[in-house]
Amino acid sequence: MATAAATFGLLRPPTRTPAISQLYILPLPTQPHSKTHPRPLPLPRRRRGGPIAAFPNATSSSTNASASPTYDVREAEAAVAELLREGGASPADAAAIATRAPAYAAMLADGVRELDELGLWASWSSGAGARLSLSGAVEMEVGRLGFRRKVYLMGRSRRDHGVVPLLESLGVRLSSAKLIAPYVAAAGLTVLIDRVKFLKEMLFSSSDYAILIGRNAKRMMIHLSIPADDALQSTLSFFEKMEARYGGISMLGHGDVSFPYLIESFPMLLLCSEDNHLKPLVDFLEHIGIPKTKIASVLLLFPPIILSDVENDIKPRIREWEKAGMEQDYIGRMLLKYPWILSTSVIENYSQMLLFFNRKKISSTVLGIAVKSWPHILGCSSKRMNSALELFHDLGISKKMVVPVITSSPQLLLRKPDQFMQNVLLFREMGVDKKTTGKILCRAPEIFASNVDSTLKKKIDFLINFGVSKHHLPRIIRKYPELLLLDINRTLLPRLQY
Repeated sequence: MATAAATFGLLRPPTRTPAISQLYILPLPTQPHSKTHPRPLPLPRRRRGGPIAAFPNATSSSTNASASPTYDVREAEAAVAELLREGGASPADAAAIATRAPAYAAMLADGVRELDELGLWASWSSGAGARLSLSGAVEMEVGRLGFRRKVYLMGRSRRDHGVVPLLESLGVRLSSAKLIAPYVAAAGLTVLIDRVKFLKEMLFSSSDYAILIGRNAKRMMIHLSIPADDALQSTLSFFEKMEARYGGISMLGHGDVSFPYLIESFPMLLLCSEDNHLKPLVDFLEHIGIPKTKIASVLLLFPPIILSDVENDIKPRIREWEKAGMEQDYIGRMLLKYPWILSTSVIENYSQMLLFFNRKKISSTVLGIAVKSWPHILGCSSKRMNSALELFHDLGISKKMVVPVITSSPQLLLRKPDQFMQNVLLFREMGVDKKTTGKILCRAPEIFASNVDSTLKKKIDFLINFGVSKHHLPRIIRKYPELLLLDINRTLLPRLQY
């Protein structure tokens, strides 16, 4: 198993072009020196939808110095929309993108203002303007043009083909959009617009599981205690970006919030062909048993899957789980609960877990059963599992008795010692001795996976408030510990009222 797992490569993008460096190691643009390239003055603040006020001292390179230019945000947006239409975008798409790309329009307007102030249109025409194939007569008259036309020419000179405003309209920061654009611009503006729509539909069309996606992401992050490979590390970096904003990782399933960070973290998603890659990927995930409505959950929890080749990356990993004794139906369920099973780190850790169970003289069958029901333990190190087993032993649980505990509640292997001891101390405070606490653990291990404050104490307080004596409560718990697993409103209260 370990040998096979070690042969896996990193999750690769589907393109067969030469490898492109990841975004986070791209060289930063060279910053011009302040003495040789003085920073332009910022555009004045404006009210939303209102014009950018004219600078009273601004002058044009035109001979008509009495004409003072005005800087209107609507004119700048109209110029950006014209650039997008020229790149192939429909009028509706162009208008929508231009409206949602104010920083890009402001950047172009700022360039226009600087050239107006310094009277450098002639120099610009012979440099950047020359790349636009402007005629000599036009070069001399650029300074006389209206603000909108100047912004348009400034945008054409940047040669980003409308990709930067498209990315900004998605919520990507302008600085990141300018870094990403050169890597994806070759696909073409119209292709990228359609691809963005397809990706958003694929990942965020259903909001039914948005809350569950966020909860599972947080659980996966908390319980990971093994070294992460590159694909897993990039996923954790994406999650950390989400965690740093308002709402945190719980907003992962909400497209307006998470999609910009997804594109910033995995810009090569924009190079994935819909027909040749994305649709076959969705079809394959459905084939292995993942409902179409839940495919987005798998992809958002481990985005490198989207960049993976089905034949060369995903299927080999699934075959390894089959060799480990996992039926394909269970693999689909495991993938839905814990998409990181396709990570090389997790696959290799399963081999280490088998060795650990062998050293503890616990059957590997026990591990197989535990993994099928709670695959999150695949990200658990043997050191943490050993700490859990030592706590079981301290309560008098033998190796034979530990088997039903692990198979019934494998999540106990993920509990930190201080969390587990909170449950033990709760029973001690109730007057339950260590030996009896161990028996309760064997009979109802789920109790020790429950939160003390938000679950167990609330149920105990409910029983006391209902009239159960504190003196008799320990005896009741010893005889029927499953009482602490019942839901208060749906089970306990109706039964006691009856």
